[in-house]
Amino acid sequence: MMYKIVFKRLMDFVAALIGLIVLSPVLVIVLISLYFANQGKPFFFQLRPGLNGVIFKIIKFRTMNEKKDASGNLLSDAERLTRIGAFVRKTSLDEIPQLINVLKGDMSLIGPRPLLPQYLSLYNDFQSRRHEVKPGITGWAQVNGRNAISWQKKFEYDVWYVDNLSIAIDMKIFLMTIKKVFVSEGINMQGQVTTEAFKGN
Repeated sequence: MMYKIVFKRLMDFVAALIGLIVLSPVLVIVLISLYFANQGKPFFFQLRPGLNGVIFKIIKFRTMNEKKDASGNLLSDAERLTRIGAFVRKTSLDEIPQLINVLKGDMSLIGPRPLLPQYLSLYNDFQSRRHEVKPGITGWAQVNGRNAISWQKKFEYDVWYVDNLSIAIDMKIFLMTIKKVFVSEGINMQGQVTTEAFKGN
């Protein structure tokens, strides 16, 4: 309990600060590359629910451009995913700016991934328990399939993490995440560029 209340936040802050400093050269290179690939818009901002469902603004690197068809509608995700964006997503570099969210206290390094606000009303009581802890850059669901598993399985993993949160579990997830990034496992559902939307139970 002491780890969850005190030490986890302290470790998050220190690790995020060190991470931003160490990765700053990579961040600059990716930022410049995406600036030109996305017409001057390297970052992606979106509202997400955090601890207890409180909404915050997440920051990521933008991996898709905003190209539209003749009718003014956005093209499909596959058509808008840039070459550099695909690389950034495959290597999980698009997640690095979320270290800023960790510094601010909106997120933790480890926790259930923050999903979309419109999903809040679709959750049942069990699924809503994922918001009993801060969302994370990586989590138990991410190292056990990431986007290649079903929504039901993701929620089961998320709630399992809520019930078993400890420094040992967080260290295990951190080490497993490093491995997953190097082998690029479970980035997308088979045959899809992005995750299929959650439509409720």
